[in-house]
Amino acid sequence: MAKNAPSRKKKAPAKAASPGPLSLLIRWTGSLRYDPASQDQARKLLGWFLVFASVISLIACISYYFTGNADQSLAEAGTEAEAQVQNWLGFAGAWIAELLVRRGFGIFSFLILLYALFGGLVLLENDYYQHLVRVLKYVAFTVFFGSFFFAYIEILSGSVRFDLGGGFGVTLNFWLFRYLGKIGVAFLILFLLVVFLVINFNAELRASQLLSTLRHARMSPAELTRKASELLARRQEPPASKNRPAKFRPQPPAQPQAGQPEPPVQPRDPAPRPRPVPQAAPPLPQPESGQQLNLDITLKPERPPDRVPPPADGPDLELIIETSEPDRPVPPARLEQVGDDNIGKVLGAGDDKYQKIVPEEDLEVEDADEILETDVYDPTQELSEYERPPFELLEDHGGGRGREVNREELETNKNKILRTLEDYGIKIVSIKATIGPTVTLYEIVPAPGIRISKIKNLEDDIALSLAALGIRIIAPIPGKGTIGIEVPNSNPEIVSLRSVLTTEKFISSKSELPVALGRTISNEVFVADLNRMPHLLIAGATGQGKSVGLNTVIASLLYKKHPAEVKFILIDPKKVEMSLYQPLLNHFLALLPEQGDEGIVTDVRDAVKILKSLCIEMDQRYDLLKRAHVRNLREYNQKFVNRKLNPRKGHKFLPYIVLMIDELADMMMVAGKEVELPIARLAQLARAVGIHLVVATQRPSVNVITGIIKANFPARLSYRVISKVDSRTILDANGADQLIGRGDMLLSTGSDLIRIQNAFVDTPEVERIVEYIARQRGFPKPYYLPELPEEDAEEPEDEEESFERDSKFEEAARLIVRYQIGSASLIQRKMKLGYNRAGRIIDQLEKAKIVGPYSGSKAREVLIQDESELERYLSKT
Repeated sequence: MAKNAPSRKKKAPAKAASPGPLSLLIRWTGSLRYDPASQDQARKLLGWFLVFASVISLIACISYYFTGNADQSLAEAGTEAEAQVQNWLGFAGAWIAELLVRRGFGIFSFLILLYALFGGLVLLENDYYQHLVRVLKYVAFTVFFGSFFFAYIEILSGSVRFDLGGGFGVTLNFWLFRYLGKIGVAFLILFLLVVFLVINFNAELRASQLLSTLRHARMSPAELTRKASELLARRQEPPASKNRPAKFRPQPPAQPQAGQPEPPVQPRDPAPRPRPVPQAAPPLPQPESGQQLNLDITLKPERPPDRVPPPADGPDLELIIETSEPDRPVPPARLEQVGDDNIGKVLGAGDDKYQKIVPEEDLEVEDADEILETDVYDPTQELSEYERPPFELLEDHGGGRGREVNREELETNKNKILRTLEDYGIKIVSIKATIGPTVTLYEIVPAPGIRISKIKNLEDDIALSLAALGIRIIAPIPGKGTIGIEVPNSNPEIVSLRSVLTTEKFISSKSELPVALGRTISNEVFVADLNRMPHLLIAGATGQGKSVGLNTVIASLLYKKHPAEVKFILIDPKKVEMSLYQPLLNHFLALLPEQGDEGIVTDVRDAVKILKSLCIEMDQRYDLLKRAHVRNLREYNQKFVNRKLNPRKGHKFLPYIVLMIDELADMMMVAGKEVELPIARLAQLARAVGIHLVVATQRPSVNVITGIIKANFPARLSYRVISKVDSRTILDANGADQLIGRGDMLLSTGSDLIRIQNAFVDTPEVERIVEYIARQRGFPKPYYLPELPEEDAEEPEDEEESFERDSKFEEAARLIVRYQIGSASLIQRKMKLGYNRAGRIIDQLEKAKIVGPYSGSKAREVLIQDESELERYLSKT
């Protein structure tokens, strides 16, 4: 046995043979799939390889045009001629130039190398992949078409040197000459160019427009009217789809046979938008004796989970962490790819929906030629050169790209929650955590027989065990069979506005008024549509982020809409919050003509006037909608853009109007009913005509947010408030008093509460955006609201007495002079009148110079001393 032992030790190394090259390659590629560090390393290596190879090839090809064709024969000769090659990169350079220029695509080989260089830089930057994919088709067409065309030119000139078209172009031309000839190849080149322009740039060659113009020029007015009627009747027929063959065109509905139910009528959707169907969650496993529980830590599950063993001092639970980056920002130029075609969003339909004739009742014979031949109206034409602000004006603030998951923090919080629940005899089936930018949501499923209220009552105990501020329990989570416990993160993340606006979700949004509020608890970008809200009520204590939230709403619309499509009315009683937007007077602001150059409303009396004027604007818009036989602003603008409404009959393109009030409580204290009534009327009726309200207040009490206002604001947003009463006032639910502040908010859009971290935009960023827009040419004048009627206009102080006196005016004057007390309460008591009428009489006495002006809590001064003097005054007037 002793002799055999050494032999076993010698054979052992032979069994543990080193892995072969194939197994090493398999292991390395496997690590690329699952290890982010290896994958990032491979991407960088490939990027550097492309940069190096493209630069070397560019130098070799440039040298080809200096060293001449002598090198190419040497390159073909083989290795024995390497010493005689004159290329800057030697024999390898001559061989590369031979392959790319002479045998390849000629001068267009440089475009391939430049594209490879760009691809390598994109891999190194790990961004701008959209540009790389979008440019590929243009590069491919230019290389193949350019080589083909320039080789054709070389052959026609009689000197085929392979410098311009290369071997590919020359070979392709000689092959096509056999079948098409030189003239046929020329037409083929022209045909390929036209096809590429039509497919990629939607070019349209319309020979019928010229013929139609010549034909209509010889028509009489009667023929023009008849032609318009025929076109109108033809438009009213159901058109056949251009994308389907004739046998699939819609036929008239067949009459149902006896005994068969009528087929359901499918509504027409002018712009169908597919919505993702949420997948049902798999059923939770039932607990068994001795079964260990898993904690799922989720941002967005896209990679296999990382398994972390449980700590020695905690319960026997395995921690399963599923992490991935949040929504990645897309390059800023993606906004241009989505297009500035916002008018297409107004129409909500394709080109086949455009109608270029007006209804028969609006048709004027003398203008029929102009109407029939006019293109679709573009409301942005007046400011066609307007450019939206670039994303570089915003700062990243180091957030928005996800944060490193602190596994120890998650594991510790999970153990504390489970211990607290176990102390009170509550058993848990499963637990899952979703990590957000500022809070983590722990979803627990209690064992059967556990009452939900028992867990909800432990809110303070769980907060004590976690030693955290702002613990919030959701029991149960709407739409799920779980109970949620929201715990603030120890290192909250700042969600910058740039990281939200540069995501695909916002850039590709088809909403009328998209507003990027921030990121949800699952780190997803939350984009709301103000047009569907249709009004937003914001509340929160001082310093919790209301002003930043208003700036976020305004900045989102500035980045998405054209000045012709949306207007803002900014009311700022604090006078300093919205003064930054004053330079946008001729671009985005709406105001009264009497305001002059003051685009921001700061005085409460001016605010009352502009609210009344906005009510008049609302009524006028409803009149236009009534005459156009439409139900909302979208349908009206669609008709107007399609030239189906006559501008000479008062119709015009109507922009959306967004009224923003920074502090409603101050206005209610000063004006009261004068502010409440127009706001309530706008909230009830203005949504259909494109007028939307965004109202913020620090004090969400019942005397500020009255029942009339609250009933017409279904969308409510609350930052942190002081008490549970304020939370129930604004949200009809608790929870706003348990937020952690600094942009942490709850959005109520009905029955659900969504927790969002508000996107942060700083004052210098807003200044840069406003300055960028203000430098561009604006409209000649601002968007003016209707002027108030004369009875609502303020009378000049020095105006002579031209008012209608109350029937009790003289009796009240004698009473005031007799008692020498200028008080409305005296008139109420002695004459048994109401407060409003007594107040009006006092105002009339002031204008008649019988009593002095208002002096606070003191009675007014009586200017007439005795009744005889009063009688002489009354007899003169």
